[in-house]
Amino acid sequence: MAGKETENNELDSPNTQEVYIVDKNEASLRLVSLYGSIEEETIGDLCVDLLALREMITFSCRQEEGDKTIDFIVSTYGGEASEAFALYDIMRVVRKDCDIATFGLGKVMSGGVLILAAGTKGKRKIGKNCRLMVHSVVGTSHGSLYSLENEMEEVRWIQERYTKALAEESKMTEKYIKEELFEKKMNVYLSAEEAIELGIADEII
Repeated sequence: MAGKETENNELDSPNTQEVYIVDKNEASLRLVSLYGSIEEETIGDLCVDLLALREMITFSCRQEEGDKTIDFIVSTYGGEASEAFALYDIMRVVRKDCDIATFGLGKVMSGGVLILAAGTKGKRKIGKNCRLMVHSVVGTSHGSLYSLENEMEEVRWIQERYTKALAEESKMTEKYIKEELFEKKMNVYLSAEEAIELGIADEII
């Protein structure tokens, strides 16, 4: 890396410490979104974006005091449970250093409900006309009896983890989620008002 030319046309030493300048306009662009399905490629990119924003924000705040919030728009029909858990775990890591303000818009369904609820409490917003849908884990498999039993064990584990995580991020208990949501109907639809009541979101926009 070339040094900076001085008034007497001499070059600074190449060992001069490099100073990083954070563009304030760039630092203000702290928005990520989840539109569409929760699938491997989408979630992989989103996890990288969240971690990169965390690094940018924490570096910026070391230079000067500022807002440490990442805005996260959620609008999804759901998708793979494993990918939803991957995103949820990354959000938990990022929340240690930054706030995540989630915005539920349009439709927030299946694993997307956990992602909305995983925003920083007090900063989880939902559109007035947004619809949520919660359901028990769906598993499809075929094969020998032993293979089916093994797959059922995995489905039960996923549902238990999802139930525990959703209870931790909302006002609902694990008992309520199991008995009032999972066991009542295949798909349970919720309004924005019900999402507030259950502690999935904090404010209607």
